[in-house]
Amino acid sequence: MAPLLLVSVFVIATCGLIYELIAGTLASYLLGDSVTQFSTIIGCYLFAMGIGSWLSRYVNKNLLGVFVEVEILIGLIGGSSAALLFVLFEHIYSFHFLLYFVVTVIGVLVGLEIPLLLRILESRFEFKDLVSKVFSLDYVGALFASVLFPLVLIPYLGLVRTSFSFGMGNVLVAFWMLLMMRERIPGYRWHLGTAAIVLALLSAGFVYSERIMSFAEASTYPGKVILSESTPYQRIVITEQSGDVRLFLNANLQFSSVDEYRYHEALVHPALSAHPSPRNVLIIGGGDGLALREVLKYPSVAKVTMVDLDPEMTRLFSTNALLTALNGQSLLSKKLTIINKDAFTWLKEQRDNAGGGIYDIILIDVPDPSNFSIGKLYTVTFYKLLRSVTDEDSIVVVQSTSPLVARKSFWCVTNTLKAAGFETAAYHAFVPSFGEWGFTIATNKPYASPKSYPSGLKYLNVETADDMFHFAPDMAWVETKIQRLDDQALIHYFDEEWSKYLIY
Repeated sequence: MAPLLLVSVFVIATCGLIYELIAGTLASYLLGDSVTQFSTIIGCYLFAMGIGSWLSRYVNKNLLGVFVEVEILIGLIGGSSAALLFVLFEHIYSFHFLLYFVVTVIGVLVGLEIPLLLRILESRFEFKDLVSKVFSLDYVGALFASVLFPLVLIPYLGLVRTSFSFGMGNVLVAFWMLLMMRERIPGYRWHLGTAAIVLALLSAGFVYSERIMSFAEASTYPGKVILSESTPYQRIVITEQSGDVRLFLNANLQFSSVDEYRYHEALVHPALSAHPSPRNVLIIGGGDGLALREVLKYPSVAKVTMVDLDPEMTRLFSTNALLTALNGQSLLSKKLTIINKDAFTWLKEQRDNAGGGIYDIILIDVPDPSNFSIGKLYTVTFYKLLRSVTDEDSIVVVQSTSPLVARKSFWCVTNTLKAAGFETAAYHAFVPSFGEWGFTIATNKPYASPKSYPSGLKYLNVETADDMFHFAPDMAWVETKIQRLDDQALIHYFDEEWSKYLIY
């Protein structure tokens, strides 16, 4: 009996950490800034666990019965937490309050578990053995959960199914306790019936997880959700409405098929048309293949290397017929080499590799700097790594958020490129889905505007391109801090400026 009770410690420890990871990940998906979300979620959760541990002192009778009740409650609330939060995200005024309320309730209940188990087991072991065994299994369970979560659970189950499945884990612990110690638990049949109902609800939630997410995303996104999935790196959602196909990553709009050509023509052609003979091109990000579609309009381009972290993005946009129609099957080009790695790490390897090569054009088409993980790709350290794979004629382009909505953020990118040693030329274009959007060209010599552009472009020509390099007073240069790895000022600028707008 005692060994099986100790196994319960491992199970509940694993479940407890999974709920914490789910809350942090979900908050990062929906609210951005992963460092802030995880930090505050973990702090709130641990504080709540402390409250639960303190409250356990007031449980003086029927320890087994109370423990069973706690397990059933954790299974119900923790198991349904992801689905509940996703569904209510667009329908509740203060989502932060709901999020931290749910985290606090789960934390208090989880905090009750170990003290109650210690007291249940105290007559079966010497105190020193009991403490060492229980806490060893608790920490092993935490390690198991932390490895399982990113490598198995998120890629194969997603947040909602993971939540329901581990809720069932808690309820199964309650079932085991009820079956093994029925004679010692008052109200045994009532508890058993309650556990059975909760287990049935969680099982139904697990089975219908996709329908739950479809319902939640139908409320969150305009149009019909035609594809949605979670990867270890992000939540990918694609919608369609009246012929307008849109891509959302972690609930943030990445493109609208109605006007994406404006963004991608502005990103690509001022650089490639200005280079005397672009042959070797590097794209960092851009896994949708839309920037690559524009690059391949230049016959001189012989090789393109795309470094995009998420293999699921490049797979989707190279196999789905609707999406390949948008990018012109660019990801199937024989000129392309796709590398699914972290761009920062990969670029360091290129710098340290004598045969790393020089790129004529480098396009940085990564999401906005809304969190510290992406923010490292906007740092002076990263830009200095870029310089190591450029020569005198190389041209780098960085998408740089909106100079109108996020003026400091935009110029922080430009100022950071200058701090890395580049000459810079900032410009902007109007993209209806985003408003005024900014880009920064970085070179090792002064940039010269192209005298011509490829024929057949929908938006860009010499006249419109020249206008893009002029800024109205409300978008003009401002002094900012430099974006560094140890002090990511850009993330704070971005959060402060975009938080004022409902479109973020």
